[in-house]
Amino acid sequence: MNTRIHLVALGAMLVALSFPADAQQPAKIPRIGYLGSTSVSARTEAFRQGLRELGYVEGKNIVIEWRPHEGKVDRLPALAAELVRLKVDIIITAGAPAARTAKEATLTIPIVMTQIGDPVGSGFVASLARPGGNITGLSTLAPELSGKRLELLKEIVPKLSRVAVFGTSTTPDNAPSLKEVELAAKALGVKLQYLNVLDRKDFETAFQAAVKGRAEVVLMLVAGSIASAGRTQVVDLAVKSRLPVIYSGRTYVEAGGLMSYGVNNADLDRRAATYVDKILKGAKPADLPVEQPKKFEFIINLKAAKQIGLTIPPNVLARADRVIR
Repeated sequence: MNTRIHLVALGAMLVALSFPADAQQPAKIPRIGYLGSTSVSARTEAFRQGLRELGYVEGKNIVIEWRPHEGKVDRLPALAAELVRLKVDIIITAGAPAARTAKEATLTIPIVMTQIGDPVGSGFVASLARPGGNITGLSTLAPELSGKRLELLKEIVPKLSRVAVFGTSTTPDNAPSLKEVELAAKALGVKLQYLNVLDRKDFETAFQAAVKGRAEVVLMLVAGSIASAGRTQVVDLAVKSRLPVIYSGRTYVEAGGLMSYGVNNADLDRRAATYVDKILKGAKPADLPVEQPKKFEFIINLKAAKQIGLTIPPNVLARADRVIR
């Protein structure tokens, strides 16, 4: 009898001791997939910063699986499929091609998109307030800002009458952006010359056509990998053609372009971290509204202006967030 009592007591003790061991098992570390053009940039650092502000430290309590396509968008399907196989908790996408590829790759893994001009028109979400599905994130308002860029061109060239518009007809944002430009052109009394750029090799032809069409300025709607690959080429062609060009992002101006007006993209990437935090805490993408930009920036490069013999009016300079001298 005593032996049986001792065995029962020993068994009970072992069971009791097993509970603390189970309770002390390390928590699962969230794994985030990042699908974009590069894994090292001001924008990816902004995303990291946003995570740190919320208490997430890469390599400690969160893991990021970086999958950059490095300008080769044809690699996106394979990279997205790899993230799905890894069963990441969330996929962050930088740009429309990455977002579309991720959407095609999974209907269940939450996707947080950034750098999307028209999420509803592009078919990523049902509405900004109620996205539905497994996608939410941040919009750049690209179409709405296009008209404002034309207004800025009119200010630096007061007698402006002809504008060349470079766009890419195959991108989702092109049609709504062009519509905004046409409305602004009508109000300003200027004529538009639309030139389609489907590949970086088309930039030279486009500038030649703009000069031949007697355009006085260029409004750049080309974005994504085509724009990134042709950035230096475009800046050089603008100087050669002596045409003022306005861009949507600061990288062109930092590379020697004349001026840019657009969203502070680094701020969007930083704010993407808040979606990660909410989703990891149980929120569903379908219930998280798509947020719009809060910070914009207007940058002017006076060196570029001097190269083409252009004088920027003082009232325009005074409104610039940054002036490169």
